[in-house]
Amino acid sequence: MSEPSAAAPLALTMGEPAGVGGEIALKAWLGRSEAALRPFFVIDDPDRLARLARGLGLRVAIEGIEGPEEVPSLFAAALPVLCERLPRAVRAGRPDPANGPAVVASIRRAVALALAGRASAVVTNPIHKKSLYDAGFRYPGHTEFLAALVEGAPAPVPVMMLVIPGLRVVPVTIHLPLAKALQSLDAAAIVHCGKVAADALTTSFGVAAPTLAVAGLNPHAGEAGGLGREEIETIAPAVEELRAAGIRTLGPLPADTLFHPRARARYDAVLCMYHDQALIPLKTIDFEHGVNVTLGLPFVRTSPDHGTAFDIAGKGMASPASLIAALGLAGEMAALRLRGKAVGAKRALA
Repeated sequence: MSEPSAAAPLALTMGEPAGVGGEIALKAWLGRSEAALRPFFVIDDPDRLARLARGLGLRVAIEGIEGPEEVPSLFAAALPVLCERLPRAVRAGRPDPANGPAVVASIRRAVALALAGRASAVVTNPIHKKSLYDAGFRYPGHTEFLAALVEGAPAPVPVMMLVIPGLRVVPVTIHLPLAKALQSLDAAAIVHCGKVAADALTTSFGVAAPTLAVAGLNPHAGEAGGLGREEIETIAPAVEELRAAGIRTLGPLPADTLFHPRARARYDAVLCMYHDQALIPLKTIDFEHGVNVTLGLPFVRTSPDHGTAFDIAGKGMASPASLIAALGLAGEMAALRLRGKAVGAKRALA
């Protein structure tokens, strides 16, 4: 992998074209100055974005580019678009599997540019898994596909982090029925998530000595075995292993008291045992600005924490807040990673 330069822009993928991805990309560009966004470009069909802008009454100039190197000089005046043609006309709210290969190609090209150092980070618009599956896509979702695009062995085992101002959560088990999530929970998975999260907090979030909180699984963190033994047999051993690795780790702690303001001030991220234990508090505290971050990849990847929103696609109602937050965080993480590697290189030469 080549390191990006300080001027390398962000690569924003197309996402599902029948969803709100195009609209929020246009609106994010319109909000570029107020949000102080790092320059970005979209890998998309420029003609469809131009039509969408006209249809929504958005005054966005679309400028086709041959490569990311053109972005810095264009970004102030136009939205740079690296062309990925769609074979079928887009109907808002109606995904077409015929456009699936272009959606996948957009992701593939963004990752290739990031690995080559020509993009500083990858920001992904929401995809529609069913239409991609119908087009032959064979990965459970974005995260697994991104990991598969990284060459070499062993393949990375990515970790999901959700971020809002003042809270970062890491679900140890993710998109599983609750019964299966409980069956799959083990100490090794908790330790892996904790180590990856701690490393990312240092390299990509600027936290010199991170503190992790680990949620219990059962009510009151199991009441010393009275309400379940998972805390004793699975979670506490993982906490001890993280501490032995030099990571300050709290827990297991009762989940129902982990998310009020005073509790959040005690840690830099919390490891949650299942999806909703992490997502419900985060989305309750700040639904509009959630960002999905994939940790453990050799490049920065963020995404808005919402789906394709077919019900409002094409109506001009979609809020760009989460995408703007994802672009902003991607720019900050890329800058911190680059700064950290530059410092490390200077120390190695000293």
